[in-house]
Parts: sequence; structure tokens; C-alpha cells
Amino acid sequence: MSRAFVNEDAGKDRPDLPDLPVSPGPNFVTPRGLAALQARLAARQGDLATLRARAERLDKLPEAAAERDIRWLEARLQAAVVVDPSTHDLAEVAFGLAVTVADPEGRETTYQIVGEDEADARQHRIAPTSPLARALLGARVGDTVTWPRPSGAVELEVVNIAHADPQP
Repeated sequence: MSRAFVNEDAGKDRPDLPDLPVSPGPNFVTPRGLAALQARLAARQGDLATLRARAERLDKLPEAAAERDIRWLEARLQAAVVVDPSTHDLAEVAFGLAVTVADPEGRETTYQIVGEDEADARQHRIAPTSPLARALLGARVGDTVTWPRPSGAVELEVVNIAHADPQP
């Protein structure tokens, strides 16, 4: 028999999708970040239940994608270490706190250092591994830090450290 007529995928009932990469080590999250991960997991589990309830299930790719996402979310939650920023004093920039900085032109911007799953540049939430967060962590009000950027380093003055709004 010619190999051209052999179905090498026979018996596979769903496509194999590669797992999403999971960062090694602990997954530091704020309480808001933990709640967001839990909500995302519940939503994907609901999506999977809906997909499995379809009358027409010939396309298994959406189910495989949902299963992959659920595995990733479960791994992120299993590695989660909740850091409650409300317990930090405001002497220096730390995980979860809001820090206001002034650039050389005097423009002020407030950032919050959050877990990598919670980071969102549009909301000025930055991951602790980002160059800006690494520059800010441990700084005190009045300190000047250097933010290394691809377009050139910028000096920022720390003007305020506060507890961040816990709301999304």
C-alpha cells in the first residue's frame, strides 16, 4: 500500500497546540491581579463547556485552544504569590505601590508596579521586570532614577509614593 493513502492522524480527536510559555519562579500578583486571573480561568472554563455542548463538534481547534488556555491559567494561579501592597509602608517604591515621577520637562506620570499578568501600559501598570520598574524599585521620594529606554535614557524624579487604587 502506498503511504499516500495512509492517514497518519487517524485516531487523533483534537489538534495538538503547543502550551503557552509560563514564566519560571513565583508569579507575584496583587489581590486585584489574583482576582483577574481567577475570573479569566472561570471565563475560559465556561467557554470550554459551551464549546463541548455544541451539536456540531467537528472543529476541535477551539476546544483545544480553551484547554491550553486553562492549563496556562491554572499554572499561573498555582505559582501565584499574593503581595498585598496595603501592608507596605510608603518609604520606598515597592511592588504594588503607585509611584509618581516627573520627567525633565516637569510632566508627572503615576505608575503602579504589578505582576506580569496584570501589567498594562495604557493604564500605567508595569511589570517588575520592566526597565522602568527595575529603576524605580527601592527609590524614595526625591530620588532621581535613570530609566533606560531604546530611544535613550531619561532621568525621572520620584515625587510621590502612595497606595494604589485597588479597583480595576
